[in-house]
Amino acid sequence: MQLIENLEAIKQPFSKAVITIGNFDGVHIGHQALFSEVIQKADSIGGSSMAMTFEPHPARFLKKENFPPLITLYEQKVELISRTGLDALVVVPFNEAFASLSPQEFVEDILIKRLGVKVLIVGPDYCFGKGREGNVEYLQQIAEPLDFELMVVPWIGQAGPNGERISSTRIRELVQEGKIEEAKRLLGRDYQVRGMVVKGRNRGGKLLGFPTANIHLTDELCPKAGVYAVTMQVEDAVYPAVANIGYSPTFDDYIFTVEVHALDFSGDLYDKKIKVNFIARLRGEIKFPNLDALIEQIREDIIIAREIIPV
Repeated sequence: MQLIENLEAIKQPFSKAVITIGNFDGVHIGHQALFSEVIQKADSIGGSSMAMTFEPHPARFLKKENFPPLITLYEQKVELISRTGLDALVVVPFNEAFASLSPQEFVEDILIKRLGVKVLIVGPDYCFGKGREGNVEYLQQIAEPLDFELMVVPWIGQAGPNGERISSTRIRELVQEGKIEEAKRLLGRDYQVRGMVVKGRNRGGKLLGFPTANIHLTDELCPKAGVYAVTMQVEDAVYPAVANIGYSPTFDDYIFTVEVHALDFSGDLYDKKIKVNFIARLRGEIKFPNLDALIEQIREDIIIAREIIPV
């Protein structure tokens, strides 16, 4: 997949570009279905399959504060989209100049002149341009005169009695509620966080007998406090593990931490970047009466985790 992070670097329009546009936070199965539509359409006309997204997320730029935590930060979003089979991903810097473009300027100057759009594929509630003045109705009016095809694809509902729409908002809620198995169903993969391993309080190995990697998260969206069966990825190696998220109530210091105990790993992880994939939530945080009770519970957590983790 070609990654384009500067529109000025595009010297000539693509041939028969089939484009979809969005924030794609989470790159969930709804997004993936949209990308499949793009690829199939591009194949049918001998064109280029493309997605356009924005960095930073428009909500972060426009709201400045009180924006929702992102499911996938930029690095992971690009990685996930690169696996879908698209020919190119265009990442537009979302800044004051871009936010001030009118719908007409965006379509004519960027989509047509710069990218060479032949087919534009969007969802039914797609809005764009300054003040979100552009919408599907506007695109339907200008598509034929400007010689491109508009395809409006319906949102995919999740399996279930409510036919609930798959959305980044819903996935975010599920992760924050600790319902990571439900989140996986909408994401199409395990929810993942990333971060650097930093010095912790040095209790896991010396005091409890279970050495842990203390992670400084780069991700914004952290699952609900509790104990989880996870896998820990270090470079290309993957290990079964147990993660504890929360405030360690047994020790009364109430410092929020994300700690991972890898079950089949020995070595130094300090200053290394690791990825943690959440498989299942085992339990909530518990304040134990003494260390022996905590150690016994950790042993039980590990037994259960081994039965669950597919590694």
